[in-house]
Amino acid sequence: MQILGIIPARYASTRFPAKALVDIGGKSMIQRVYEQAIQADRLSKVIVATDDQRILDHVASFGGEAVMTSVDHQSGTDRCHEAFMSIGSHFDYVINIQGDEPFISPEPINELASVLDLSTELATLVKIIDSEDLLFNPNVPKVVLNARQEVLYFSRQTIPYLRGQEPADWLKQHTYYKHIGIYAYRIDVLSKITSLPVSSLEKAEALEQLRWLENGFRIRAVVTTDDSHGVDTPDDLDKVTKKFLS
Repeated sequence: MQILGIIPARYASTRFPAKALVDIGGKSMIQRVYEQAIQADRLSKVIVATDDQRILDHVASFGGEAVMTSVDHQSGTDRCHEAFMSIGSHFDYVINIQGDEPFISPEPINELASVLDLSTELATLVKIIDSEDLLFNPNVPKVVLNARQEVLYFSRQTIPYLRGQEPADWLKQHTYYKHIGIYAYRIDVLSKITSLPVSSLEKAEALEQLRWLENGFRIRAVVTTDDSHGVDTPDDLDKVTKKFLS
């Protein structure tokens, strides 16, 4: 199985401009993500997909590989598709690795890759929710699965609703999952989903993966014990730096 890991890295992040190049203990954010990703032995190749010459040059400076993509992409999925098309190589799947997780472990990448068997159209990671703060936080998308470990729905709302149960008891009565935003796309499916118009459910929840479900694509879920530590703001950077480098 030939799997291409792509790390989308925009320069003009709204809440944290130039965060891909920010220094974290002597290495840039994007270098740390890249060095973690290449340790995933199920990936055949890893590249950075950027929209800025400064990031492109920086990746080359530490020995990584990067390709230039449009500044107009609305999602990492769209950027991954252009990057894949530009390198002209044969791969069976693309895995979209978040460019703002400098301490991502190679293990969840391998876990996701382990279910890619050509019958899988799309796949993503989920993790069991173990706190009420996460369960009722609308910034943490929740995931409902079917008996085949496929996604039924993503929502910012806490679902399912447990009728007749006090919210404080919900975690004791049901297993809830949160979404970890790393995706695997079969190549033919990646081309199809990037040509779809924005869907009504996607607009409602501001979650692009709902567009895929709304159009009938199947998303396999892989339960991981690893957590995500994304950096959206300078405050997030302080937290992860203290957690991993102090």
